[in-house]
Amino acid sequence: MKRPQTTFMMLVIGAALGFALAVSGGVLAQREPAAKALPWEDARLLAEVIARIRSEYVDPVGDHELMQQAVRGMVSGLDAHSTFLDEGEVEDLRIATEGNYSGIGIEVSYESGRIVVVAPIEGSPADRAGLRSGDVIVEIDGRKVDTRSLADAIGRMRGEPGTVVRLAVEREEEAGPLEFTIGRAHVEVVSVRAQLISPGYGYVRLAQFSGNTATELEAAVTALQRGGSEALEGLVLDLRGNPGGVLEAGVAVADAFLDRGLIVSAEGRTREARFRMEATPGQLAPAARIAVLVDGGSASASEIVAGALRDHGRAVLIGRQTYGKGSVQTVLPLSAGQAIKLTTSRYYTPSGASIHEKGLRPDIELAEDAAGARRPAAGATTRDAPLAERDEGVRVALDWLKGPAAVRMAGRGAAG
Repeated sequence: MKRPQTTFMMLVIGAALGFALAVSGGVLAQREPAAKALPWEDARLLAEVIARIRSEYVDPVGDHELMQQAVRGMVSGLDAHSTFLDEGEVEDLRIATEGNYSGIGIEVSYESGRIVVVAPIEGSPADRAGLRSGDVIVEIDGRKVDTRSLADAIGRMRGEPGTVVRLAVEREEEAGPLEFTIGRAHVEVVSVRAQLISPGYGYVRLAQFSGNTATELEAAVTALQRGGSEALEGLVLDLRGNPGGVLEAGVAVADAFLDRGLIVSAEGRTREARFRMEATPGQLAPAARIAVLVDGGSASASEIVAGALRDHGRAVLIGRQTYGKGSVQTVLPLSAGQAIKLTTSRYYTPSGASIHEKGLRPDIELAEDAAGARRPAAGATTRDAPLAERDEGVRVALDWLKGPAAVRMAGRGAAG
């Protein structure tokens, strides 16, 4: 009775060694000529674990499922943002990147064994239900979250419009889990919203960075300039709760407000992972001062924009410390329509600073209860009131933009 298990174990060892030799002698040979094959002890350990699970686990598990889980664990164990994607998840990622899918509208990440909300997408079911940046998802539909698989948690939250998902989340200031019942819907992200908030002063809200964001931004700012009785003197750029998105879209937004200079640089192990992106001549509203609103939900591409505009003296940052996602992920295709989303670079602001796991500290820091996206200002009682009265962060940004030059410089110097 031992022979089948032994045969399977040897096959696994052979497969593991074959994989190791193929990788170390192929792809890695181009990058690290001295790379060694997977040690025999490690290949044997993998085979032993698979064999034990196959024969001893309480429920039967197929060989394909075991290998899929092994690959998922290998990739997700690298960092919070790397993950293996099966064919369906690759399609989900494509749809989400285009800003059009069915679910609850939430960006999550895997951090220290927890599924953490980066930010709900503005106007989505998750946003309306009251989920916040920093919430930890512990249960989905009454079942504990499998913290080994971010993709599994995302898949369980998506579904057909009109269906319901129940979430239990832990929130830092709450004694016990909070429960939310959220109806799934067709989520179509409108990445740019804009309005005049005072004569000569505009407000632009970026909800995320997708392929059309830069084009939408240019149209929005142009409309503000045409709709006002005078040229724009100041602009509030709201990146609160913006979880990021497409890197190139973030660079294009920063470029829209810069005439020259470095926007972002990145360092990685491969030639493709090392790059510098520079601004091109011409900029939107060149005479307008800019105040960028940020908070703990401002991540990734949002931090690239905020860091570039501040480093070049084009904007002041107002709000709370940003999320701190200073890495770049590349989707690398595999066979059978599968892929891995792998961290390939760490990026740096024009000044050379890394924000990875640190974030950007604002020049003018607001108290937490005043800095949250779309939080009402003190004394505001109706949603029909002007935005600067309903939103404390917008009010502070507008006051700074309208203040005399000495006040504006003092604000930046005090935080610098």
